[in-house]
Parts: sequence; structure tokens; C-alpha cells
Amino acid sequence: MSSSPEPTPLWELPEPPKAETARKAKPSRAKTASRRGAQNPAPENPVARIVVDIPLTHLDRTFDYRIPEKLHETAVPGCRVRVRFAGQLVDGYLVERADTTEFTGKLAYIDRVTSSEAVLPPALHTLCRSVADRYGGTLSDVLRLAIPSRHAKVEGEPPAEPAPAPQAPETGAWEKYQSGPAFLEAVAERRPANAVWQALPGEDWPRRLAEAAAVAAAAGRGVVMVVPDHRDLTRLHDACSQLMGADSVVALIAGLGPAERYRRWLAVLRGAVRVVVGTRAAMFAPVADPGLFVVWDDGDDVHLDQHAPYPHVRDVLMDRAHAAKGSMLVAGFARTSEAQFLVESGWAQPLVAARPELRAAAPRVTPVGEDFDVARDEAAKAARLPSVAFEAARQSLAGGFPVLVQVPRRGYVPGLACGNCRTSAHCRRCAGPLSLPGGLIDGSPRPPACRWCGVPETNFHCAACGSVRLRAVVVGSKRTAEELGRAFSGFPVRTSGATEVLASVPGKPALVVCTPGAEPIAEGGYGAALLLDGWALLGRQDLRAGEETLRRWMAAAALVRPGTEGGRVFVGAEAGLSVVQALVRWDPGWHASLELAERRELGFPPAMRMASIEGTPDAVAGLLDDLELPESGEVLGPVPLGEVDEDGNAERERALVRVARPDGKALAAEVHAAAGRRDARKASEPIRIQLDPLELI
Repeated sequence: MSSSPEPTPLWELPEPPKAETARKAKPSRAKTASRRGAQNPAPENPVARIVVDIPLTHLDRTFDYRIPEKLHETAVPGCRVRVRFAGQLVDGYLVERADTTEFTGKLAYIDRVTSSEAVLPPALHTLCRSVADRYGGTLSDVLRLAIPSRHAKVEGEPPAEPAPAPQAPETGAWEKYQSGPAFLEAVAERRPANAVWQALPGEDWPRRLAEAAAVAAAAGRGVVMVVPDHRDLTRLHDACSQLMGADSVVALIAGLGPAERYRRWLAVLRGAVRVVVGTRAAMFAPVADPGLFVVWDDGDDVHLDQHAPYPHVRDVLMDRAHAAKGSMLVAGFARTSEAQFLVESGWAQPLVAARPELRAAAPRVTPVGEDFDVARDEAAKAARLPSVAFEAARQSLAGGFPVLVQVPRRGYVPGLACGNCRTSAHCRRCAGPLSLPGGLIDGSPRPPACRWCGVPETNFHCAACGSVRLRAVVVGSKRTAEELGRAFSGFPVRTSGATEVLASVPGKPALVVCTPGAEPIAEGGYGAALLLDGWALLGRQDLRAGEETLRRWMAAAALVRPGTEGGRVFVGAEAGLSVVQALVRWDPGWHASLELAERRELGFPPAMRMASIEGTPDAVAGLLDDLELPESGEVLGPVPLGEVDEDGNAERERALVRVARPDGKALAAEVHAAAGRRDARKASEPIRIQLDPLELI
């Protein structure tokens, strides 16, 4: 942790100017303090290892400073400090106190201790350093994600009393899952165990996770559970509070105000609570003696932090479980390729239900294809519903149950194409995309209009075939709700999407139209679910298109009543697709194994480690030339990002660098070192480096 010697250390303070001789010198504690303003070092361990908050890769290490005698009591390891670095006062963290230093020059003194609260304990510092090394980033970047901003008033509040350990809960519901009781037994006995849990359709997963957390808390260990959004967080927090008491659990979320967020974070740091639930911001929660780490729905892209060094919740919690000798649970209705890799490598055991239990809980899934025959009813034809789905929805409404309708896109009609050849429809003025704005003018529907310039198109002719007919490329949720309202007159239609996401709906007859991820929970379950326009999800230019489509479909289908009680799911996609077959058989593990095999064949994560380098062509080329890759290293690209000019030049490019998994640490270290050399040269062109990115295409 000591600083390496520098030729000209910029952090060294200049020698204080000599003060004029005073007429009456005041008595000094130390005989060496002969000048006014001179500082004496602390009597014990006067050297401080400081992590300075400087976003430069070549300065990603600790620096040695001297602790003055006046700060001997308050300068505790883990506290916030202010130091002079390169002539400026900057923030930092005191990581360690020592008696000696390897630096041969004169050490500068710490300017002041901002707070004596030890907000960076050794375990959190080790975790942040590990995350920075894994993703080729800097420790200061990770600390910004891990430690919230200080709030002085909250810090001065007296600490709360630690909550008592809860009683061991009843865990009989876990017996439906093979190896489920064995996993909880290992958690209760403080033995490390790792598992991938595939929840049954209709499962009360917040209650199951609360039971697992209570088992760990009853054994005296801490728990960290991370979910994608605030709706899942509310359900999980309520379940934990009911089972263990409100004082035993705290919710951490980035949307809290600075005072409340810091108050809850301090409660965790000071050991007042054992169980932490939250969104992505909670993955670094400093719980005492952690024994269980849980991530729900790890395939959701919100688990990937969009700030450097771009850590993923699943990987951070895995590192924490390994370091703390705790247990890790990757849970969800679907299964990602990364989770399947953990199972196939033997690192984790699958927790799945037997087929009889699955058949009793899953709804009946029927694929209807893309170009299905719609019902003869004109309203059903306008709503793009096949006759079998139309009748199932009508029966569900007649039986007193709501119907869920999932639409891939929000809005009215996001895009239009030629009705004959399906060529995209563009504006004749600016070549922008055409869409239907919705609404009426003098009682007639408004004509198509350009989404770029807003000019209406009243006389469309296809540039490819000359046809005057238009068709919807993807019909949005608002237009679908309008069409379903006409098809099922007399029943209310509710929408849930980006502007207004419903948490739940009553168990009464209604049509609930939503976008993926915004499905509200229905009391008693939905009677039917219609998954429209499946080709729009499957046709995306994304390596994870199939995996993401199955995850979204299963999340919606899991809200439907079991098939034994009449629950039906209709998916608008061809039955022969592997994604559709996985949904019909409710076997995400089988589909994840196929995805993982394809990733191995293509050489993509998680089978290999990969780094994405984005920036200007000169910046990308310069960094690639400076990389010293291991033998398994291979560079793909660079390729232009976005449009190119007439000469074929792009403003930004991206290159992919991949290595075998055993060389993953070497790749991260080399990318970090190359970025450090680039910063040392004071390169001005920005560049973005990300390891194991989710988007590769």
C-alpha cells in the first residue's frame, strides 16, 4: 500500500515560510517546534496511506502523507480526509496508518479530517479494490459508487440500537425445489453454498427470499439482496418486514434524498440492521459478517451500472460471497447464459422444481405464429388477435379475471412501412420515419406524419414498389389499448408503461396493456396473457435478443393463473423457434444451455472475457497499439459507430478485444495499465473502456 518514489512528487507541499522571530516565544510541547505554524507528527503510526479522489488511471494507488499530532485521535483508518495534491485540496480516504514509508522525500501533512466516521472499513476497501481490478477501472471510481455523499447532520445523530436476531422461519415451501432445503441448511450452518434458483410460475418469490434472509439472519450473519426496480423492492421489503420485523431490514435505493440515504447507509455500517434490500446501489452495502447475497432477475440490464468501471451486480455479489465465505443465490423465473455458466462450471447448483410441480403451476402456452388468422369479428381483426386468443380473452373476462396484453413498444404507432413490400416509410421532405400521431381531426383519424420534421404525409407512395398502402411495423401500447377497447367493448382498458407504471390491479375483468417490464400484479392472477408482436423482440440486432425475449415473456406468463385453473398464454411467434419452445415447456435452463453453447462457439462472454474500447479512431488505434495482450488475445475491429461520411470515416469507432477466461485478469490489468500510460501522456481525446459489455452488436 506504500507509495512508490516519484521523480518530482506533485503532492509534496512546499516548506512553510519562516516566521519572524517573536518577542515572546510561547512554550512548545516539542523542542523541535521552533517556528510558528510548524507541525509535529503523530506520536504513533504517523504515516497515512491515502486514496485520493483523482480520476486518473496512472494515479490509481495510495499515497503516503504524514499525520499531524493534532489529528492523531481523529485520523482513524477509513475516515474521510482532505489533502493537498498537485497544489490543490482534494478529498480522500485514509486506508491505513503505518510507522514507516518507502518514500524517500519529504512527506506532506494531511490538511484536515473531514469526518472521523470510518466509512471505508477494510472489508469494503478490499471489495472496491477487487471490483476495480476485475473491470480494469480505478479505485476512486468504485468508491464513488460504494460510499454515498456525507451528510454532517445525519452523521451527528446517535446510532440506533442493533436489531435482535430473528427467529428461524418455516421453510417448507422450499421443499418443492430440488436441493432447496439443503441450500438453506448450509446457510443456517454458516457454510458457503452457491445456487441458481428457477422460481415456479406464480411463486411468491419475495416471501421465499425473505425466508432465506431470515435463515441467515437467525444464524447471526448479514444479508444483501438486490432487485431491478422499486416495485420489486417494495414487495421484497414488505415480505422481510412481516417476517423479521421492520427494525431488522433496511431498503437502500439511489432515489432517496441525500440525508435519508446516508442515514440508512450508516445504520448498515454501524451494525444496526442485518438485512439490506435495494436496487443496484445496494450491492456495496457494508453489512457486518455477510452470509447471504441474492440477486433477483440478473438478466435485467439495469443491474449493469452505467458509471465507470461499469460493474454488474451479479459479479460484485459473487466476489463478496467468495471473500466473505458466504452463500450466493442467483434467482429469477428465467436463466441467463451467465447463470448457466455458473451451473455448468460446478460453481453453483440449480434449484429447480420437479416436472409434476411445474406442470401444476405453469399456465398453458399456445404459440400462434406471426401471420396468424384473425377472428372474423371486425373488432378482433383490428386488434390483431387470432380467433383462439380472442375467445380465450373473452372467456377470461367473462370468468371475472383480467387479461394481460404485452406490447413490445410504447406509444401509438412507433413506425410505418409499405403495406405491399414492407419497405420502411420515409418522409419526402427530410427522409425521416413516418408514424401515426393518433387522435382525430374533424372526426377523421389524423394522417401519418414525419417523426423528425412533423410534416403530414397525405399522399404516400412507396419508393420501392409504388404502393399507396401503409402498415404498422410495430403497433405501440396506446394504439393497442385503443383497438382492444373496441374489440372488447364494455370492459375497462388500463395501460402500464414508461410514464405510469402500475404496481398492481384488482382481480376484476379488465384489459391491462403494458410494455415489457411494466406488468402489474393482478390479485388472484390473470386469466390470460397475450404476448403480441414477438418478432419485434426476436428481430432486434442484439446478441442477447433471444435470451432477453424469453426473460420478458416468462416474467409476464408467471403472472397468469395455472393451466389447471384455466390460465392461458398466447405468444405471437413461430412455434419452431427455440425461444418459443422453452416458453411452452417452461424450461429456461435448456434455452440457456443452447445460448451458452453458441457463445462458446462464437467466442463471446461468458465463455471468454472481452473488452470494448470506444472513442475516436485515433484514440482507439493508439490504445490498441499500446496493449500487450496474452497469447489468447484477439482484436476484433475496429468498426464505425453510427453514420460515416462520404470518405467512409466515422467520428467514433469501437474495437473488441477478447481472451480466454483464464487470461481475464491479465486483460483487465493490461487495459488498466494502457489507460494509465495514456493518462500520463495527458491524452485529450475521450475513450470508453468496458469489460464484458452487455451490448456487442
